[in-house]
Amino acid sequence: MKAHTISALLAGSWLSSTALATGAAVHDSSFTPDHILRVTYQEITTACETRTSVIVNGSSPGPTLDILPGGVTWIRVYNDMADQNLTMHWHGLSQKMSPFADGTPLASQWPIPPGHFFDYELSTGSEDSGTYYYHSHVGMQAMSCSGPLVINDCGTSPYDYDDERILHFEDFFSQSDHQMAGDLTGNPFKWPGATDGILLNGKGGAVAKVATDGSSKGNGAGPASGANGHGSGGHGDNVGHESGQSSHGVQSYGYRLRPRDNEMEQEATSSNCELSVIDVEPDKTYRFRIIGAMGLSFLTMGFEGHDNLTIIQVDGAEYNQPAHTDHIQFGPGQRFDLLFKTKTQEELDADGKSTYFLQWETRDSEDPVTVRGYAVLRYKSSAEIPGAPAEPVIALPEQVGDWMEYTFLPLFPDRNKAPTADEVTRRVIVDVDLVQDSVTGRVVWELAHLSWTEDTYQTPALVDIYQRGQDAVPNYDAALKNFGWDPATRSFPAKVGEVIEIILQNRGALIGNSGRLGTHPFHAHSKHYYDIGSGRGAYDANANNAKIEKLGYRPVKRDTTMLFKYNQTVAAGEVGGWRGWRIRKTDAGVWMIHCHILAHMMMGMQMVWVVGDAEQIMEIPFEESQSYLTYGGSVMGNLTHAPQMYEYFNATTTKCKPINGPIPDTPTRRLLA
Repeated sequence: MKAHTISALLAGSWLSSTALATGAAVHDSSFTPDHILRVTYQEITTACETRTSVIVNGSSPGPTLDILPGGVTWIRVYNDMADQNLTMHWHGLSQKMSPFADGTPLASQWPIPPGHFFDYELSTGSEDSGTYYYHSHVGMQAMSCSGPLVINDCGTSPYDYDDERILHFEDFFSQSDHQMAGDLTGNPFKWPGATDGILLNGKGGAVAKVATDGSSKGNGAGPASGANGHGSGGHGDNVGHESGQSSHGVQSYGYRLRPRDNEMEQEATSSNCELSVIDVEPDKTYRFRIIGAMGLSFLTMGFEGHDNLTIIQVDGAEYNQPAHTDHIQFGPGQRFDLLFKTKTQEELDADGKSTYFLQWETRDSEDPVTVRGYAVLRYKSSAEIPGAPAEPVIALPEQVGDWMEYTFLPLFPDRNKAPTADEVTRRVIVDVDLVQDSVTGRVVWELAHLSWTEDTYQTPALVDIYQRGQDAVPNYDAALKNFGWDPATRSFPAKVGEVIEIILQNRGALIGNSGRLGTHPFHAHSKHYYDIGSGRGAYDANANNAKIEKLGYRPVKRDTTMLFKYNQTVAAGEVGGWRGWRIRKTDAGVWMIHCHILAHMMMGMQMVWVVGDAEQIMEIPFEESQSYLTYGGSVMGNLTHAPQMYEYFNATTTKCKPINGPIPDTPTRRLLA
């Protein structure tokens, strides 16, 4: 296998030369972080439009972070914005030993104030190899403030491939983040509408918006402008530039079509107005790392003339047995790693072409519209980049609810720790409801009859525990009597050692008794869960356990899976569908579970889970913890102040121990060969 370039490590220094004792430390001029991310709010040109966006190191997406497994990585994040707070979340990484570094404002940490920086400590194990990404967790910033994060294999990959490519997908909205946030949290409420386009590695746009009746709507006519407003966040989300974006061999260009007189008109005024390009060579096997960094859209995607895709990993952390498909689908927060076999030169000659299209379309949108886009798979770098096709080149499935369910099995079953039904200690039913707040009149989402946003707490939950001890930890008995959460702290408690079954149930909207349903990508911070499936109607534990046993299904670790709607509407309050997880609660701390659609997060579709008691959570000694407990405290650095940190790990040596080895001799291995 040809190893890919670890470009980011060349720019920084892997912390192996300087011994760092676990404990308090001042990160002065003698400290060198492994990576530096500088976040700014500035105009960028994307999809033939200029938009003021929150970006990383001068681009969106930001640079690819390549990280070695089995060691400690320090990432310095600068907030170079003038009037917005910032955090950075390391999506898919457990952060189990660095609870103040999970990047969730008003849950695990104070946000980074303007003009300050924060040093995030990441510790990875040999088993963490996979595809992840980083993104802001404040307001709507993650719409553009994100970038790929790859944890390389410790030793060799269990799958052979020649090279790899990163495909980082984002939504594009002409509206500003502040306008969308204001519309979503205001009264009257305004929904931002369907995406204006899907970006691949920062370039692209929509080629067509097609109404449910099939008529072309173009893509330039965005939703009507709403009232201006500002997003809400802890201290409000309103209050510099290492370069080198790595695309792992992917060339990116933009392309956008606008309607004029009810017709589609191509604009190609610069390289920003061409289709994105993925360059490959004949007769090679590539690992495509697909990252769903969209803020809204759920996508289905296929490759023209290439229908043998092999999924080898989902959401990082654990390889699965090869799963074959002719297309993939993914929502915000999800990642899929697949092996892609290119055509031979003979096959290319027979086709008489050297370029093919990727085609993607939105599914299960809350708006009656399908947004379609394209990119180019190019076999010759000298080949002319074609314009978008006039008609779809692939017939992608309309139905999405049953794709690859109960399919992904662990590649190494002896290492898999999926809990059985007999190990479950309790079940928490989380009803997902769209309601109108009886006090404010706002339209909000509730999980288990609780709506949570960055405005819910005045102090981050983890900080509150360090300040008040056990009094700030949710009452377990009170929570058992109240849908799983404590009314006093508005958080969900869990004991270390519990095996909890969390069942998300999609209920018909209560607001206006409309019964409308939506599809939601649910993401869990910290401990990965084991997805036990999904289905229509209300959850039936006996039926699902029998199905799992009959199929011989043993799930792999996940961190983001879809709660499907299955139908457009049901009776108000009726359950239209469910998604089930099992989680071993081993990591003490404050961790979030939420829908990964940014608009839904702004509207309250989030939960705060507190795992363990105060003693188990408060691992930092009292004196050393003080720098974390105030907004803009001494843990935050600035031009005149070096941050006072608590270093959780001794990074003198890495602990990368190869664990993969060859693929076990199973029928799936022989099928792959």
